[in-house]
Amino acid sequence: MNKLLISLTASIALLAAGPVLAQQSQQSPAMTGDSAGYSNPAAAGTQKTDYTDAELKQFIGAQEGITKVREEYIEKIESADSQEKAQELQMEANDEMVSVIEDSGMDIPTYNAIATAYSSEPKVRNRIEALM
Repeated sequence: MNKLLISLTASIALLAAGPVLAQQSQQSPAMTGDSAGYSNPAAAGTQKTDYTDAELKQFIGAQEGITKVREEYIEKIESADSQEKAQELQMEANDEMVSVIEDSGMDIPTYNAIATAYSSEPKVRNRIEALM
């Protein structure tokens, strides 16, 4: 369980870092435009907690893929010889994580909302753990 929570936190951090890094480096204007309409339901205090088992199973599948991507990139990022290279690797990891989430049939806001609910809502955490 602790490994999943750490993985969730790292995944959310990398997903959240992507648009920020894109804005800072101005390498991907399309990405910043895509994220402009995103709003985090958890941050707005309207967090949904009544996810279906199918949604939670999609989340679990996506999380497993994200863990693999994170493990693949974490060492590369830590050993990068410059801040610029580390940011480039973070963007690559972010893109792969987005693909993993979308390939699982979820959208990014739903994935992030479930990840946030997992961290803060015992009801959601218990249901996810029961499905694992």
